[in-house]
Amino acid sequence: MIKIFKADELNISRAIIKPQTSSAEVTDTVKTIIEDVIERGDDAVREYTEKFDGCRLETFEVSQSAIDAAMNEVDSEFIGVMERAAKNIENYHRHQIREDFRIDVSDDGKSEIILGQRITPIERVGIHIPGFTAALPSSLLMGCIPAKIAGVKEVLIITPPDKTGKVNPVILAAARVAGADRVLSIAGAQAIAALAYGTESIPAVDKITGAGNAYVAEAKRQVYGIVGIDMIAGPSDVLIIADGEADPVLVAADMLSQCEHGEDSIAVLVTDCSELANKVSAELEAQLPELPREEFARKSIDNNGKIIIVDSLEQAFDISNKLAPEHLEIFLPEPMKYLEKVKNAGSIFLGKHTPEALGDYYAGPNNTLPTLGTARFSSPLSVDDFTKKSSFTYYCENALRNAADDVVNFAEMEGLRAHGLSISKRIK
Repeated sequence: MIKIFKADELNISRAIIKPQTSSAEVTDTVKTIIEDVIERGDDAVREYTEKFDGCRLETFEVSQSAIDAAMNEVDSEFIGVMERAAKNIENYHRHQIREDFRIDVSDDGKSEIILGQRITPIERVGIHIPGFTAALPSSLLMGCIPAKIAGVKEVLIITPPDKTGKVNPVILAAARVAGADRVLSIAGAQAIAALAYGTESIPAVDKITGAGNAYVAEAKRQVYGIVGIDMIAGPSDVLIIADGEADPVLVAADMLSQCEHGEDSIAVLVTDCSELANKVSAELEAQLPELPREEFARKSIDNNGKIIIVDSLEQAFDISNKLAPEHLEIFLPEPMKYLEKVKNAGSIFLGKHTPEALGDYYAGPNNTLPTLGTARFSSPLSVDDFTKKSSFTYYCENALRNAADDVVNFAEMEGLRAHGLSISKRIK
């Protein structure tokens, strides 16, 4: 049963959402796999795929004919659902496109200085998508569509095969809907290593995104710096702020929608109404047996769930900002008026008709979000994650002369004589 606290009984800190660390066994196993893939390339990937996924593959590439077949195999109604979700995701993310800028500076009318910034897409991106026990076509849409909007030339989807070598047709259909360029039937730490370093048949990418288990997360951690990554995702979490007018049935349902992800998921209710707290606790117990993933949700609620009773809604938002939740539901009347109180949150859901599940699948904002309180300093996956910025500078000769003394002064102060000489030798 979920635990109920008064706010003054808790040390409201980041400790409520505990950081995730890899075990020594996971770290060492992943290190060995990465080193093996670097050394032996395709052969190593093929052997680890046989070991972990139970099938021996001669080629990793999923053919376009196989994707065509998947489009016919998947229920047409669900393909329509994905297409509508994709349209919402595209419409939202197109508003994130940034433009180059150029500044023309002239201090005295005789000097020309041009400064600016160019935004260019990353060349090649790999997206890791679980394929069977936790198939996530929504994550594929949320990763691939912003990448293509950003102008990424080649988006590779990596996803595991089953024991017959077949890839989940729903994932293949999602790849077609999202506009992915290639699909490879590999997954896990060996796939992350292959994308980071390249093999005979798998091209090295510039950035890796997407969900996965502890081994995938650790592999992303270890290859970071060779390639970019989106984030090291921890357990999913939701924080709900509600008052006495909230429907306990709906609040409990929204908490459980997070808890069914896994036993390490986190659901927190913060309320100024002790009656609501008790009703939600009872509703959680009533709804848990309805869930196919009751075992996971039960452990999540019992071990990580919390209901925190506060003296005021002001205190509720203070707690929320300290915890910086991945998902924040403002389950209050006139929710928009509270938006300015939110300082730290990955994605914000406003009002009783906006459950977090809308954001997971359909509304348009990205569902790849900062976890473990990292919303204090990071943001949801966006078009920006698939671009890079380059500054540029132009000085004419007269402009350089005007700046020379200042630059040389800086160089001398820092003890970098050659820096200063690179200026002074130009203006003799």
